[in-house]
Amino acid sequence: MDGITVRQEVADDFSAIDVVNKSAFPSDAEARFVQNLRRAAAFIPELSLVAEAQNRVVGHILLFVVDLVPATGDTRKILALAPMAVVPSQSHRGIGSALVRAALKKAGSLGHGGVVVIGHPEFYRRFEFDAASKWGIRCPVPVPEDDVSAIELVKGAFGNGGAIRYLASFVELFARQAA
Repeated sequence: MDGITVRQEVADDFSAIDVVNKSAFPSDAEARFVQNLRRAAAFIPELSLVAEAQNRVVGHILLFVVDLVPATGDTRKILALAPMAVVPSQSHRGIGSALVRAALKKAGSLGHGGVVVIGHPEFYRRFEFDAASKWGIRCPVPVPEDDVSAIELVKGAFGNGGAIRYLASFVELFARQAA
């Protein structure tokens, strides 16, 4: 991981972040999601991080606010991790791992209690994520249950679980992919 720096995004990074997302995903849907999320109440600027190598943005991760809605009781605010992308030519250098570690550390320092992610469970388990179903967390996105993982940054953050209420634009990302 020599020469890789992880830091908060700044406005000058926006076009480079678009390139990272467009190169890492099969369409520009994730790049558009990030652009739109920056204008949403769910966006937390401190949790949009970039990885730089030789003064070039080569990776990006974003955590944003979602609701965890239990069958009974109060709705809780938790975080969703999405998207996380690394320029394909820079993959397998530990950049994605560095981004996840930095994002979780920053989220914890800001007082956030838990994070959910849809993605490769074998990758996220390295960071102590576990099956979201362990906490009774249900995901409205049409993905296999095993692909939804979570981590409590604060014990008890997920309470009795519940359904995740994502932004409609996030759910649309997966609906397009499934079509």
